[in-house]
Amino acid sequence: MEPVDAVALAGSVPHAELSLIGLFWQADIIVKAVMLMLMGASVWVWAIIIQKTMLFRQVFRNSKRFDDAFWGAGSMDDLYARIGGKPRDPQAAAFCAAMREVQETNRSIENTAGFSLGLQDRLDRVLRTTIGRELENLERNLGFLATIGSAGPFVGLFGTVWGIMNSFQAIGASKNTSLAVVAPGIAEALFATAIGLIAAIPAVMAYNKFSADLNRYGNQLEAFADDLQTVLSRKLEAAA
Repeated sequence: MEPVDAVALAGSVPHAELSLIGLFWQADIIVKAVMLMLMGASVWVWAIIIQKTMLFRQVFRNSKRFDDAFWGAGSMDDLYARIGGKPRDPQAAAFCAAMREVQETNRSIENTAGFSLGLQDRLDRVLRTTIGRELENLERNLGFLATIGSAGPFVGLFGTVWGIMNSFQAIGASKNTSLAVVAPGIAEALFATAIGLIAAIPAVMAYNKFSADLNRYGNQLEAFADDLQTVLSRKLEAAA
């Protein structure tokens, strides 16, 4: 009996079996599930990336506009009335929360000098709470990016290990170590790892980018809160 020509036998493997779609359809049910899960995660990752990119771009743009309006406004009461209690960005939300606290206190107590110290403490709590809530909204879904970035390659590696196990089983069943026997199983196994990396790499890069943006904007909000308290304290002292 003539020996099997492994190269010729590999060349007889249909091209469709080694295409991306062919690798998916011929994969084991477990490997298919891993691939589908990673593909879905990749789609969700890109949806979050697009949404967060647009969100941060809008937030920084609105913050710049509000900053110009705040320092250029003749009266904070006029600016608050112009916003109408409907802030469009976290910085404006912090300003509205502080002005609302000041106006409610003015309505309840007539002597400004008597409540200025208590108002300062309340303003600080209101600003910190508002800033924390707004940053929490901006941070939403970043945890998913971190999860996919760290777990995605390992999920893909699980599919790879499972596919290689199937390849060894095929070798044992056929008693043939030719490339034609092991190539499809190994290819589909490596395909699972590739999908895991495709999902994880953008997730890690996006998470680092958005975390840096969030930290920078958080520092900006903290600085604005300090400036706002300073301006309001001067206003209270002038009214005393």
